[in-house]
Amino acid sequence: MSSVFSVPIRVYYEDTDAGGVVYYANYLKFMERARTEWLRALGFEQDELSRSIGVVFAVRSIKIEFLRPARFNDLLQATVAVSQRGSASLTFKQQIQRDTETLCRGEIKVACLDAASFTPKPLPDEINARMDAEGVS
Repeated sequence: MSSVFSVPIRVYYEDTDAGGVVYYANYLKFMERARTEWLRALGFEQDELSRSIGVVFAVRSIKIEFLRPARFNDLLQATVAVSQRGSASLTFKQQIQRDTETLCRGEIKVACLDAASFTPKPLPDEINARMDAEGVS
């Protein structure tokens, strides 16, 4: 896995607003899908992490910039790069791109929480070890 993970996202009609462009909140959905696929590429499923290790991930904060519109049927790339690893959190730099053009970029901080109490819990050793093995900072 490279330091920047990427997944394709096709813009469907349901993703657009009355003006025919991607509704702003859907960029957050695209980024969420990309983070889920990044975690899956590391070998972890979120439902299994909740059941077996007792952790869930929740968005703590988001900073986002909308630069250009995406439109119906565009093929986009949603990228994920870990910019900071805390003991119980991950901060991601993400972009939504069409070809080489950046349409949207964001910084998303995700907290690792105990699945039962929703209190902060350290990142599981298994995830840290896998990120280390893959060269994720």
